[in-house]
Amino acid sequence: MARLTMGSPKGGRLRNLTSRMRGGRTPGPEAEAGSRKELAVKPPRIIWVTRTAPGAEATAARLRALGYEAIAEPLLTVRFVAGAMVNLDKIGAIAFTSVNGVTGFIRRSLERSRTVYAVGAATAAAARAAGFSRVLSAEGDVSTLAAGIAARRWELSGAVLHAAATVPSGDLVGALDGHGIKARHLPVYETIPAPPPEELVEMIPSLTAVTVHSAKAARLLAAILADHPARKLRACCLSRAVARPLMRAPVGQLSAAARPTEDALIDLFRK
Repeated sequence: MARLTMGSPKGGRLRNLTSRMRGGRTPGPEAEAGSRKELAVKPPRIIWVTRTAPGAEATAARLRALGYEAIAEPLLTVRFVAGAMVNLDKIGAIAFTSVNGVTGFIRRSLERSRTVYAVGAATAAAARAAGFSRVLSAEGDVSTLAAGIAARRWELSGAVLHAAATVPSGDLVGALDGHGIKARHLPVYETIPAPPPEELVEMIPSLTAVTVHSAKAARLLAAILADHPARKLRACCLSRAVARPLMRAPVGQLSAAARPTEDALIDLFRK
């Protein structure tokens, strides 16, 4: 079972949070006579980030910068698919809908010259860091990406290769087919359920919020909440599609980002 990760030092920070959530107090100096008394401390605002690595810690860092405590504990773990070097014959461009898609692809191909179409800024940044020189970002979801590629179809010299999970969260190949563009799916990684530590499960009713980045993670979270209702918990999702599996979950509030981007998800915590 995975460890609960909350930044350094891990153990001390978790013990401190647990104590504060249970109504613990911390000592402080009294203004008069130099004596000491215990001062009540407000319960921390804690957010569970369920996003897969490596993005989970980046999301947690942004939330900490807003004054929240953030627990980066993914509900899914990534396993890259082994295989032969990728055959790029008749492929005119490459599409990525996640950072892990980029990582999985470059493990099996040295190709960096073809145009890359990315779903958003983080994925585009990962592609550039991997050495791709021409990267275009849709700043949206799979539908936005497909529409963006269709708008530049005159640039394509072949089919679009979608390097993604074994079971993609969105059907880009189907969406492109709807635009009359040939495309094929290349599985480069898979996501496997990662049960959260019992220590974290026990904390769920006292958490302020949880962030969810995929429908698959949302389904796993819904199953956990069925046994551990959290009527005060706010579930913040990357999109309405991601939020759908949580529609009947026992939470206090279900929110979806205005746009399917990390920035829009973080904006939910600025209000």
